[in-house]
Amino acid sequence: MKIAVLMGGISRERPISLKSGENVVKALKKLGHEVAPIDVNGEFLNIAPTLKQFDLVFNALHGQFGEDGTVQAILDWLGVKYTGSKVVASAICFDKVLTYRMLTGVVRYPDYILVDKPTKESPFGFPCVIKPRREGSSIGVHICDDPDELYRNLQEELSVYGEMILQRYIKGRELTVSILEMNKELKVLPILELRPKRRFYDYVAKYTPNMTEFVLPAPLSEEEFKEVSESAIKAFKTCQCEGFGRVDGILSEGKFYVLEINTIPGLTDLSDLPASARAAGMSFEELIDAIIKTVVS
Repeated sequence: MKIAVLMGGISRERPISLKSGENVVKALKKLGHEVAPIDVNGEFLNIAPTLKQFDLVFNALHGQFGEDGTVQAILDWLGVKYTGSKVVASAICFDKVLTYRMLTGVVRYPDYILVDKPTKESPFGFPCVIKPRREGSSIGVHICDDPDELYRNLQEELSVYGEMILQRYIKGRELTVSILEMNKELKVLPILELRPKRRFYDYVAKYTPNMTEFVLPAPLSEEEFKEVSESAIKAFKTCQCEGFGRVDGILSEGKFYVLEINTIPGLTDLSDLPASARAAGMSFEELIDAIIKTVVS
């Protein structure tokens, strides 16, 4: 097939997207496809119509524009097939507030409020967590231990984002659940437990070699596995996700709290989804082939 790979983009996750895209391009070539890597920038609308010549677009963009429903809407308008979730699911999952609203009454998630000005007060006590409403790769996420730290971090991040989520800190095990559609059924790949050498799985821990221990599969009791996997599938379906994705959360005292849903998980050498696929016995090329088959059977 002729496949275009969208990569790069205009978000703060551009460096990660470029790495994901490069890996996808190599894998597609090994699989025998005719591949055109496209570094998406401000000129994308001018070249978008040329995508009609391809059998498929593999979307390896992360962050704003590529993961929030925008590029999906453009591709739908062009009538081009593409990997991953469609417009609505992408828009919902990129906005954590919309995600939590969709998941209310379906699965657990940490209590939160929205703030648009610096404050020293947390209705959830300390430590608490602040994070951007719309961002990925743990960019802008902070655990705040006291009022002064909360105020300082909010002051810094609000200058970038305008509003932030202030959330209850849930102490527990960091788990990530990769989901892949195979033969029209959603399959949970081996669940990954993340044990970062930093306080939590932040940007540095995610993309710096040897900064995080991957425990695969995560040591879970039968009850814990059922709680985590069923919660992840419920969240994925409720937000209308398709093809593949990743549900991140915290397991605390036997209960799984969903933090976010990633509709275009990273595909770098250090990313979670490829690691879970390897634990399931899949090579990177087999993973990419499986993703393609979610669109083109």
